[in-house]
Amino acid sequence: MLEEWSSRRSGGFQAVRVIGEQWSPRSQQLRDSFSRNRIPLGFLDAGSRAGAEALAALGLTEPRLPVVSIRFTREPVVLQDPTDLEIADAFGLFTPLDADVVSDVLVLGSGPAGLGASVYAASEGLSTLVVEGEAIGGQAGTSSLIRNYPGFPTGISGSRLAFSAYQQAWAFGARFHFMRQGSGLETTADGLHRVALSDGTTACARTVVVATGASWRRLGVPELEALTGRGVFYGAAVTEAPAMRGRHVFVVGGGNSAGQAAVYLAGYADRVTVLVRRATLTETMSDYLIRELEALPRVDIRYRVQVTGGSGTDFLESVVLRDLDTGEETTEEGVLFVLIGSEPRTDWLAGTLARDRWGFLLTGSALLADGVTPAWPLERPPAPLETSTPGVFAAGDVRAGSVKRVASAVGEGALVVTLVHAHLAAMRAAEGSGAQVSAPAGRG
Repeated sequence: MLEEWSSRRSGGFQAVRVIGEQWSPRSQQLRDSFSRNRIPLGFLDAGSRAGAEALAALGLTEPRLPVVSIRFTREPVVLQDPTDLEIADAFGLFTPLDADVVSDVLVLGSGPAGLGASVYAASEGLSTLVVEGEAIGGQAGTSSLIRNYPGFPTGISGSRLAFSAYQQAWAFGARFHFMRQGSGLETTADGLHRVALSDGTTACARTVVVATGASWRRLGVPELEALTGRGVFYGAAVTEAPAMRGRHVFVVGGGNSAGQAAVYLAGYADRVTVLVRRATLTETMSDYLIRELEALPRVDIRYRVQVTGGSGTDFLESVVLRDLDTGEETTEEGVLFVLIGSEPRTDWLAGTLARDRWGFLLTGSALLADGVTPAWPLERPPAPLETSTPGVFAAGDVRAGSVKRVASAVGEGALVVTLVHAHLAAMRAAEGSGAQVSAPAGRG
C-alpha cells in the first residue's frame, strides 16, 4: 500500500518533466503514457510562473509545446513537441530489429495476456520477442485498483501488476521493443511468420501470439471528440484525477474499469456520477465494486442514460444527457471519463486472419463455422486459441469470446504457450519429413 501511495505522490526525482498547456490533448497523452509506464514525471503549465521559469532555464523563448525534458541521461535532452518515436529514441529504447533473427515466439502487445505469454514462454526457454506500441499493461494498466486479482487481498493497481510482470518476463530473458506495432502479417512457405512493424522494420518468428487488446470505444459525438484531452478523457482516470478537485465528474460505462475509475475519482472530485445505459450493473460489474460505489457518499449511479452532446471552447463546460426511457434531455456541467466497450486492434489484420463482425479474432472451433474467411487450411482441427493461420494464436481481449477479466487474460497467455510448444514440435517433425506443419492441440 505504501509503494502504491509513493508511486502516485508527486515530489522526489523527476526523470522526465513535461512543460505544456494544462489541457492540451498532447500534454494529457504524454502524462498518461509516462505514468502508465511508471516513469517519475513532473508537469508544469507553460502559462504559469513556474512553467515560464523552467522554459527560460532551458533557453527556450518561443518553444513548440509541449516540451519534454529528459533528465536521467548523462546530458539532459530537451525535445520540442516530440513524436512518440523521438521520445523512444531519446530514451534509448529504439534498438533496431534484425530481420534475419528468428524468434520462437513473437508476442504482439504487453497487456495481461501478452505479459502472461511472455513470462511463461521465456521461463520455459523459448526465445521471446515482445512488441508494444503504447504502454505496458494495456487497458488494465489504467486501472487504479484491481481488488479481485488472486493473491492481492487489498488490491493492486493495474500499472503495478503489469510492471511487475514485465520485470519478470525480462528477467527470464524476454526481449521488449517499444513504440512500434504490427502493420502486416505474412506467412512463408516454410511456416515462418514475418510481421511488418510501424517503424518500417520486420520481425520474424516461428509462432506469433496476437495480444494487442482493445481500445476504448469512442462516443462518436463530434463536439465531444473535439474536446478529447480537454474535459473528455478516455480512460486516464489515474493521471487526471488530481485535477478534478472541485469538479463534478461523469464516468460513462458499466464495466469494472468504469467502477474502478469512479471509486478512484471520488477521492478527488466533489461529486462522481456513473452513467449506465443498462437498467442494472449486475451483469457487467463485479459485486464488490457495485457495493463499494453504492456506499460512497460522493458517488451516485444513473441508469438508462446516454451522453448525446456537450459544449465548451478550451475545455468541456457541459454535457447533454438523454433519458433512454422518456427521451428527455438535460444539460449539466461536468467532466467526462469514458470507459465503454472495446474495439479490438485488428484493422491491420483484416483479410489476413478471420475476424467476427466486430473485428475480434476468431479462434479454435469458431473457425470451422460456415462462411468464415479466410478458411482454416489444414485437415487437423485448429487448436483452442489458434487463428485461421496455423502457428498464429490470439489471447486476451483481442480474441472473440474471451472473458474480459485480467486473470482470465493472464490465463490465456499462459495456455497459449502450451499450444506454441505443440506447434514448434510439429515444425521440427515436419522439417525432418518434409510434410506440412500440422500441430496437435496439446503440448509436444
